[in-house]
Amino acid sequence: MSDVKKVVLAYSGGLDTSVILKWLQDVYHCEIVTFTADLGQGEELEPARGKALKFGIKPENIFIEDLREEFVRDFVFPMFRANAIYEGEYLLGTSIARPLIAKRQIEIAVQTGADAVSHGATGKGNDQVRFELGAYALKPDIKIIAPWREWDLLSREKLLAYAEQHGIPVEMKRGAKSPYSMDANLLHISYEGGVMEDPWSEPDEAMWRWSVSPEQAPNQPRVIELSYRNGDIVAIDGEALTPAAVLTRLNQLGGEHGIGRADIVENRYVGMKSRGCYETPGGTIMLKAHRAMESLTLDREVAHLKDDLMPRYAALVYNGYWWSPERKLLQTMIDTSQAPVNGVVRVKLYKGNVIIAGRKSDDSLFDMNIATFEDDAGAYDQKDAGGFIKLNALRMRIAALKGRR
Repeated sequence: MSDVKKVVLAYSGGLDTSVILKWLQDVYHCEIVTFTADLGQGEELEPARGKALKFGIKPENIFIEDLREEFVRDFVFPMFRANAIYEGEYLLGTSIARPLIAKRQIEIAVQTGADAVSHGATGKGNDQVRFELGAYALKPDIKIIAPWREWDLLSREKLLAYAEQHGIPVEMKRGAKSPYSMDANLLHISYEGGVMEDPWSEPDEAMWRWSVSPEQAPNQPRVIELSYRNGDIVAIDGEALTPAAVLTRLNQLGGEHGIGRADIVENRYVGMKSRGCYETPGGTIMLKAHRAMESLTLDREVAHLKDDLMPRYAALVYNGYWWSPERKLLQTMIDTSQAPVNGVVRVKLYKGNVIIAGRKSDDSLFDMNIATFEDDAGAYDQKDAGGFIKLNALRMRIAALKGRR
């Protein structure tokens, strides 16, 4: 293990990564750099600095960075231009955070001269794949240390015992076991484990952090207007906002109206099924509104091609291939399609529902003179439809004549 000289650890300051920090010192005997990313998880991150200092990490080797704007601008917004949703339900809140963490972790490794990176993802989940595919794509010669695949501390009890033995402070370590494993960022908060490992068990109402239940949501709807430019929301109710501010505002409004809860059994990339619950209020609004804006401004075949490719794009994000050439290729096509996706969508939020109440755009392809059921003054000759139908029926008519129905 002595071939590793310096490692950059993705460090939250919680139980797992605090144990990993000490374990790396004991097992690898290498210099450690800690990296803590603020992606909008809503936790105080400065205590991580004190914990790192306590275990001898040099001040210049402690990185705590606010990445919220970059996260939404360069990762969340591009993903929503694709209308990405995994297996029909999951809005990819955890998945889309990992490539940014990997990117910044590798940048810090280059900056500090580290030859390895380390993370706290377990050997059963998707995150190990996402972190490591990103690291290898960005720095092919990097060494990766995945403690959960190396050590024998494979339970919370063993982790707590290790922490006790080495004087690692863990808040509430003698209290009751937390019922859920949670991950949060500006796009979502996820809940896994505990009682939810049984797919038949309904999650307790007290579990949800960001949203009220639809039953308890206000009896009056909230109407908002979302302004789009090149497929991204740039203003809410006429107020220009940064990407992170847009998502923060939509999370608040959606949460107040019971929007964005999901209870999913998904297929992990490593092969097993996993049950998780998610709160994605802002993302739920964004997906519905973006599709409404595209319905007005995108050519039919462009829209259908995007829909055909979306599951492939979503799977690439879910499985950790954000930095792959195929995802970049798809992104170029998607971003090009968004040039006309400009205008305003009016959305009604009501008891868990996102209701489209209007859309308008200077780039609209909707022509009321053609679409009307009234006299269209010759804009469309209905007689032409007969030949169109016969030509499209030709192959089926031939098959029927040959007895192949």
